[in-house]
Amino acid sequence: MKIITTLAVLFAAALGTTASADDTWAAEEISPAQVRKQVAADPQSLVILDVRRPDEYEAGHVPGAINIPHDEIAARLAELEASKDKPIVAYCGSGRRAAIALAVLHEAGFARLLHLTGDMPGWEPETVAE
Repeated sequence: MKIITTLAVLFAAALGTTASADDTWAAEEISPAQVRKQVAADPQSLVILDVRRPDEYEAGHVPGAINIPHDEIAARLAELEASKDKPIVAYCGSGRRAAIALAVLHEAGFARLLHLTGDMPGWEPETVAE
């Protein structure tokens, strides 16, 4: 499943950018198992971005994730600029905030954007099973 591009178009419109209904961009999905495997092989290979509120992040997050709430992404792009060429995996609680954050990153020129399948609820069951 891909993040719905309509969210990207709506968010871009709210920001006054040029995205249109003809845009076909969508973030690819990456499973929790794929993230674990890639991080185990090379811990610096991915940027894992938790776009939930700080209190949600503090209650539990993907190991190694950095927390930038979705509504702060545009103002904090400089923090991610050094990682612009790395894959960025975003997640939240349900996918809505991750879609917004990924749309902002896409508009800012970040190209290697991924969405964690199942978001945080999808991560937790596999973590418990291990």
